[in-house]
Amino acid sequence: MAEITPNTPCGEPTDSARERALVGIIAAGAAVNLLLLLFKFAAGVGGHSGAMMADAVHSLSDFATDLIVFLCLRLSARPWDKDYDYGHGKYETLATSIIGIVLLFVGIGIFWEGAAKIHAVLFLGYELEAPGHIALIAALVSVVVKELLYRVTLSAGRRRNSSTIIANAWHHRSDALSSVGTALGISGAIFLGHGWTVLDPIAAVVVSILIVRVAIKLTVPAVNDLLEKSLPEEVERDILTTILEDHRISNPHHLQTRRIGNDYAIDVHIRVDGHMTVAEAHEIMCHAERRLRQKYGPGTQITLHAEPVK
Repeated sequence: MAEITPNTPCGEPTDSARERALVGIIAAGAAVNLLLLLFKFAAGVGGHSGAMMADAVHSLSDFATDLIVFLCLRLSARPWDKDYDYGHGKYETLATSIIGIVLLFVGIGIFWEGAAKIHAVLFLGYELEAPGHIALIAALVSVVVKELLYRVTLSAGRRRNSSTIIANAWHHRSDALSSVGTALGISGAIFLGHGWTVLDPIAAVVVSILIVRVAIKLTVPAVNDLLEKSLPEEVERDILTTILEDHRISNPHHLQTRRIGNDYAIDVHIRVDGHMTVAEAHEIMCHAERRLRQKYGPGTQITLHAEPVK
């Protein structure tokens, strides 16, 4: 049985420009998040707004995860070596998982704090201080800046086929959404009078629910990848169809698939004419590998096992 592994000459080099582009967008996002979280904390303290402080904590989680993603992208871009035969792509999946988990805990924390304040106001007679206008200005600035950052980051992630960058873009969008809720709550607390200051923590609770929802949508697929879940059935069917485009190949079977970071890993047995030479079988498998990499990307990890037709 002849075998082609991902490290044979049939392989194709990955694009180092991808790493530079992704690292650049993360660095820009981290710089914006740092400035924004400092502004939000100052506005939250100066404007006596719990909703703005919650929003600032969310931006702090943005900044922290930017640093994590930056590190993981640098690691995941390393080529395979003697310790990592399949490369370092799982670091990128790990980064996506971390973003989702951090978002989940941030959302739960904001919900708990906001619910406690609502309970204190409605059932214990606690009076909240009306937030200041600086908190409202910070919320509006955050909405605009984070929505722009979301769009730029999402575009870069889709262009470069990076699940981690796309996940980070949604982190920016969740911050923009939280700022929308914060702005509405602060506006109501300011302009509707003292009896409506409870809108500030209500806004924080609404924001927390949005954050938890995004966190779950990010975390579940990433955890599935870490647990080696197979590719979707339609993708596997397409893989077999692509292999069978060469009439010299028959009966592809024992297909096993998974994701390694943003790349697919494909392991499959094929049957070829048993009277072929090893060189002829090798050529057929190289062509099959090239077709698969043209369809699924140069980083696709492919292992083909050739068996003779009986």
